[in-house]
Amino acid sequence: MKRISTLIAIVLITVTGISGQRRGSENTAPEKAQSPPLGQTASEKRILTTINDVVRSGAVYANVPVADGRMLCLLTEAANAKNVIEIGTSTGISGLWFSMALEKTGGRLTTFELDPQRAALARTHFKQAGVDQTVTIVEGDAHKNVAKLSGPVDLVFIDADKAGYVDYLKKVLPLVRPGGLILAHNIDMTPEYMKAVTGDPALETVVYTQGNQLAITLKKR
Repeated sequence: MKRISTLIAIVLITVTGISGQRRGSENTAPEKAQSPPLGQTASEKRILTTINDVVRSGAVYANVPVADGRMLCLLTEAANAKNVIEIGTSTGISGLWFSMALEKTGGRLTTFELDPQRAALARTHFKQAGVDQTVTIVEGDAHKNVAKLSGPVDLVFIDADKAGYVDYLKKVLPLVRPGGLILAHNIDMTPEYMKAVTGDPALETVVYTQGNQLAITLKKR
């Protein structure tokens, strides 16, 4: 627990655009100021190429921007996450960022998507990137399907119907191990979620504002 908390602290200190338990909507550090991500291995380069291809194709829908995707990857690797749950696959960009980290941790991604067309696109993108063997896509109502999960879970990413964030949180929080992370995207659209995570003394939450308002919550116990 101490090691993981230290790693997360280092991550948060070394990136810009972090605010403590804040709901502000301003973007304090433009994404263009970042250096482009660089692939260290052939596998990483293939994943990054696939992400770029998906963006150029326009099949992005409600996916994460690069700034947030890089943060997802960084946090996953820093936490040495092996069991990652994503609620809201869309066409797979965030899943590709997770996969890049999971190749190093030896972990797997289980991702939930309501829309069958987006799920099909995500499968294509995961196969193109060569990560389809480590990703499981669960189609259907995530509110029902998430309830079937078992723990322990190392990291959860919530990026689906905004009105459902609190319900997702209630269902996944008992499964997350102490020292695990709950990440939530576009939290400026769901103030009730922020009330839930900042009002629980067992949780510590900061907001990353460089992309699209990413709440990073550490389960302390």
